[in-house]
Amino acid sequence: METLATAKRNLNEKGFLDIETPNIDYVEEILKLKKEKNAVILAHYYQIDEIQEIADFVGDSLALAQQAAKTDADVIVFAGVHFMAETAKILNPTKKVLLPDLLAGCSLADSCPPESFAAFKKQHPDHLVVTYINCSAEIKALSDYVCTSSNAKKIIDSLPKEQPIIFAPDRNLGDYLNKETGREMLLWDGACMVHEAFSMEKLIDLYKEHPDAEIIAHPESEAHLLKVAKYIGSTSGLLNYVKNSEKNKFIVATEAGILFEMMQENPDKIIIPAPAKEDNTCACSECAYMKMNTMKKLYLCLKHELPNIEVESELAKKAIIPINRMLELSK
Repeated sequence: METLATAKRNLNEKGFLDIETPNIDYVEEILKLKKEKNAVILAHYYQIDEIQEIADFVGDSLALAQQAAKTDADVIVFAGVHFMAETAKILNPTKKVLLPDLLAGCSLADSCPPESFAAFKKQHPDHLVVTYINCSAEIKALSDYVCTSSNAKKIIDSLPKEQPIIFAPDRNLGDYLNKETGREMLLWDGACMVHEAFSMEKLIDLYKEHPDAEIIAHPESEAHLLKVAKYIGSTSGLLNYVKNSEKNKFIVATEAGILFEMMQENPDKIIIPAPAKEDNTCACSECAYMKMNTMKKLYLCLKHELPNIEVESELAKKAIIPINRMLELSK
């Protein structure tokens, strides 16, 4: 049997187990290991199709946090990015939480360094802090409330109108929420590179080709794009809108991973990804971090139970307070 020390030695400099594997059926082996270890696989909609297919639950940030909070599995494999696995660990301090690739980070989370944000918060002592879940445990620990794009308006509306608020880290989502709530929240200047990668010029050209399509967008997108969107909503909101709409054609401005579930649910509808500024393999906007997880890494992390996510206990105790407030308000 492989020892923990041996398994740790197999962690390469890229942050994941990359030992030689024979030609194996990853689906079969993952299902077998999952049963042996009483493990659950949680996957975000932005994961590759194969991971979404094998996951026990696929969802947006809110739904995944809710699933992590109530799972009875001994091992949680989080097919997403680091802050998501970190949140699952905060909610499950006694369970083992695994992330297929330790370097699967988040440009938005990286745009809010804890030391800088702590200093910013100190300058505004009368403000409550509401943070988007796409941030580090350190930022959550500095927060009064955590939110997702699904419940942000509800959480902000639950606070007294006269209460000053700092919203972090996404300035685009914060700007959208200010308009939706009539607030003047103080915004941290952070952003998601995926949702700022859409080309307005290319989008207009695409719409001219498909004038019968509706443009729908995630609120992390830039304000000029949101102005032309027929519907603005969270990942789950976009999925529900397309499913329930009588329209037949949609141009979708969010990470392209959502298209898999959207097309599965709507095989008779035409789903077109909004174009990115830069040319890439799919001419759409993809999160390179989300796509770092592969079936091989999923198999290896489950087999060796590494990389294992840990959150220092005192930090976790502080961070879970605003997370629990969010979950309670989202019931």
